[in-house]
Amino acid sequence: MLDLGNPPGISDKLQRKTLDAVKELNEKRLGVMGDPEIATRINAYEMAYRMQTSAPELVDISKEPKAILDMYGAEPGKASYANNCLLARRLIERGVRYVQLFHEAWDHHSEVAKGVKTQCGLTDKANAALVKDLKQRGLLDETLVIWGGEFGRTPMVEASVELGRSLGRDHHPQAFTMWMAGGGVKPGVTIGETDEFGFHITKDRVHVHDLHATILRLLGFDHEKLTFRFQGRDFRLTDVAGEVVEKILI
Repeated sequence: MLDLGNPPGISDKLQRKTLDAVKELNEKRLGVMGDPEIATRINAYEMAYRMQTSAPELVDISKEPKAILDMYGAEPGKASYANNCLLARRLIERGVRYVQLFHEAWDHHSEVAKGVKTQCGLTDKANAALVKDLKQRGLLDETLVIWGGEFGRTPMVEASVELGRSLGRDHHPQAFTMWMAGGGVKPGVTIGETDEFGFHITKDRVHVHDLHATILRLLGFDHEKLTFRFQGRDFRLTDVAGEVVEKILI
């Protein structure tokens, strides 16, 4: 996180006094105008201050027990996906509602076997640790964990002398895998099968719209009720499609 510290010459006390003065002025204006946007601005300033002052302790994973660091494969002071998974748990236990983690370098148009092995080595241990850690802290039941990418890879090899590619795989949206844990998801269930080549879905097809509808259900929303009319047609978060995958729900 950038810019957590104040610039030279600005103490924590001076920053708080400045915010208090701005808050007092905004409250007086709110009393005159009654504009809810002013109240929103007051709350935004205060939330930003709380985030700035609480973040240094949050991101300091050096105080975590060695057993926890080892379980994730996290190393204080270094940037890694493992560190981010541990930070995700720390955010969740502090009440942050939504946490997104990103890990790049899955685009294996060349040397796919080597690339997947490398990236799984950087992520699998930390993923498992996050789920295990949430469970042992009593947080998994109320936390939905979702892992996935934007698409799969073709089952056949991609090669191109012109592009310098060999033994890779191309983009493949017809069949790919995602996994979910906690938050109302039934454990130990696998849904969907492909043909013997891994090219087409042959059983229990789950469309992206179905996945989104299921996620919304787990978050407490009925995706069919989030519909609005725009330029002559209906829109919603799952477009005008999507069915909840009941088999995955507890």
